[in-house]
Amino acid sequence: MDKPTLADVAKAAGVHRATASRALNPALVGRISAVTTAKVHEAAERLGYVPDLLGQGLRTSKTRTIGVLIPDLANPVFAPIVRGIEDHLREHGYEALLASTDNDPHREATLLDVLQTRRCDGFIVASALRNDLVVRHLLDQGVNVVLVNRLVDGLDAPAVVSDDAIGITAAIQHLFDLGHRVIGHIGGPLDVSVTTTRLEAYEKALASLGIDAPDAVEHATGYTVEAGRAAFTRLLQRRPVSAVIAGNDLLAVGCYVALAEYGLRCPDDVSVVGFNDMPLTAHLFPPLSTVTMPQHEMGCAAARMLLARINDPDLAPTMMAMPTAFVARESSGPTKRRTDGNTTD
Repeated sequence: MDKPTLADVAKAAGVHRATASRALNPALVGRISAVTTAKVHEAAERLGYVPDLLGQGLRTSKTRTIGVLIPDLANPVFAPIVRGIEDHLREHGYEALLASTDNDPHREATLLDVLQTRRCDGFIVASALRNDLVVRHLLDQGVNVVLVNRLVDGLDAPAVVSDDAIGITAAIQHLFDLGHRVIGHIGGPLDVSVTTTRLEAYEKALASLGIDAPDAVEHATGYTVEAGRAAFTRLLQRRPVSAVIAGNDLLAVGCYVALAEYGLRCPDDVSVVGFNDMPLTAHLFPPLSTVTMPQHEMGCAAARMLLARINDPDLAPTMMAMPTAFVARESSGPTKRRTDGNTTD
């Protein structure tokens, strides 16, 4: 069976082809009456009509597609960000082409080349490293790019990030009020911008409370459970802590695993705090205290920022920092005295 055409939709709705075209164009909302627009959309849905974006692109020099690069499909933090991107793009007649770089700069470069051959109107990049030559090259070419949840060192690029200091400061104050004085930190790889911003927030929060926790930081090789387990094991071998803040929730789960291997309990022996408030953190055992950030809203904001730049290429680049907040759950508790008579501090 042949695919339905715009002419088929127009005939089914009882309108002229041009009217059907305008009614289906999100950029022309309000040009056609609500009643006629509803009739056309109903006919299109009933017939299973799919707009020919490639044909439109040949006529208008726009394909109404956006390339979206994320670093790791297995990391739950990116699902709501991508959903926010897709939701906003679809409201404005755009679709996202999603690709995962697997945290590999060479794969990122290859995927961007592929997406450019698809004539994407712009890119939203959540996979950028602190020194990302591919992103620099795209911006030098005048390509529309917005970074989300990542920054590139020394690059004045449009970006949407989380204000990590708000949530981390609140988390450390929470642990301090519970009596913790040796608070460790498990960070991610140092070539990722969120690693350094969260490390800096941790250090400043401790300093503001007059806490000196030397040698209490360990960096994981990736933002994964296994990398978190290995990093926290190294930290426990070197420097006992009564609490730890992980750079993301997957690292925090890795801390749970390391504690169990050491025969320690959370939070009785060590309190654990994560970052991102990924789905199901409230259902871990114990439920994970964590820093939450507005992931869906960040995706929407990144899409909104990119479309604004597509419509006005002369817009100055801006960075939007979305607020974070601390969520206290059962993985953080007061310091307790061990059976040997010494506190974990």
